[in-house]
Amino acid sequence: MNRIPTKAGTREWLGLAVLALPALLTSIDVSVMILALPRIATQLGADSAEQLWIMDIYGFLIAGFLITMGTLSERVGQRKLLIIGGTVFGLASLLAAFSQNVEMLIVARAILGISGATLFPTTFALVSHLFQDQKQRSFALGLYMTFCMGGMALGPLVGGAMLEYFWWGAIFLPAVPVMIILLTVAPFLLPEFRNPEAKQIDLWSVLLSLGTILLVIYGVKEIAKDGFQLVSIVVMIIGIVLGILFIRRQKQVTNPLLDLRLFSNSVFRVSLGGMFSITLTGAFMLFVSQYFQFVQGLSPLQAGLWTLPSVIASMLGSFFAPLIARRIRPAYLIAFGMIISMTGMLFVFQLTVTSGLAIVVIAHILFNVGASPLTSLSSGLVAESVPQEKVGSAGSMLQTSGELAFAVGIATIGSLGTAVYRHQITDYLPAHLPPKTVQSVQESIAGAVEVAKRLSNSIGSELLSNAYHAFINGMIAVSLVCGLIYVMIAFVFLKQMRHILPIGTPQDSKDYQKQYPVT
Repeated sequence: MNRIPTKAGTREWLGLAVLALPALLTSIDVSVMILALPRIATQLGADSAEQLWIMDIYGFLIAGFLITMGTLSERVGQRKLLIIGGTVFGLASLLAAFSQNVEMLIVARAILGISGATLFPTTFALVSHLFQDQKQRSFALGLYMTFCMGGMALGPLVGGAMLEYFWWGAIFLPAVPVMIILLTVAPFLLPEFRNPEAKQIDLWSVLLSLGTILLVIYGVKEIAKDGFQLVSIVVMIIGIVLGILFIRRQKQVTNPLLDLRLFSNSVFRVSLGGMFSITLTGAFMLFVSQYFQFVQGLSPLQAGLWTLPSVIASMLGSFFAPLIARRIRPAYLIAFGMIISMTGMLFVFQLTVTSGLAIVVIAHILFNVGASPLTSLSSGLVAESVPQEKVGSAGSMLQTSGELAFAVGIATIGSLGTAVYRHQITDYLPAHLPPKTVQSVQESIAGAVEVAKRLSNSIGSELLSNAYHAFINGMIAVSLVCGLIYVMIAFVFLKQMRHILPIGTPQDSKDYQKQYPVT
């Protein structure tokens, strides 16, 4: 007779609340820096290269160390590694907040990235271990992923509010009380879990993994920024070669850093691929942010407030998706969500220079609420598809794929929108502009807005009108590609995952097979 899983109680739900906060912080940290960087550059005197290091070093190192930390957690203990990583993250946040120069801030951001890489795989795995009942685990992981994804959306709002009233370093300070709470209650609320059969970590695998991810993401970012330059292409090729060597080594060693056998499970593959694909479309959110600030002329704080409806929609979708999936097969619910997101992209097709905020706000709401079943349910599907001792590694792969997908999405989908903007604005530039001014206008809508301020009223107004028109067409192109991706995700889940029964249903339930036949 199968043992009935123990239902979670108050202690477990409190543990979930504690684990969700670090996940929220690490995702907020990425987007909040976009707002703070201009002020940091002014006050610390950072040049363009140093600004890139300040901005990118965190994301690079968090992505580079995720797989390593996921495997390390199985060896040293997930709660233990979480406490160590949380302590370092809190101290590094203080160091960043009170940095006196650029070098100090870059070092602090690097430490934040490495310690931040311990937080996602350990918190993800501990949530899975806290909730043994499948229904409760799916619901808990859905809430957890809401915090993970919500951080990116809340970043501009939190950053805008803090920069409105405090100095730039204040954006790092919320991490300190959160980590103090984590360190205080973790020993009492969270279980310790380690894999007794875990072996010594293979150092060469760590180096190859780190080199692969760092070089590929760096190359992708450079291509997105400067196009296909020789250096970025060479870096990408080296990263891909290291990736091939990494995969070959994982097949040969007895203690692989990445257990490739996990990919033999179709549920794991499709869920991971779905999360990768949906994160590719994160480029749309960047265009929404730019539309609010540069086309509508809103302040960062105002722009953040207008993203609140979509954040609330995402949270509601993530809350209800696991509950609905107890009655409807996950594949059907995810596919229906993709149709909703695609509808949001169709709204963008109606956008014009004089449309106002309504169309973009509605499109952003539909985008987020439609994506929420996938982001909410995929985490549970991943956790259910791997052995308990591999949940940390699976979580690290889930987050790594997201980091890589976001960079690839900006480099491809985002660059497509920029290319459309650049092509159209070039045909409508005022005559006799200096080459540097022309370049500034062509680079981005932000550059066009700044240049228009320095021109006469009639010429500046005409330039702005043309720039807005070109930017909106670029945004429509991005929406088209995103819509096609949603169709692809819906098709794959309906084809590959419709055999998965509603959450909590025994796989051999004949009565349920009659009630919910596969069609």
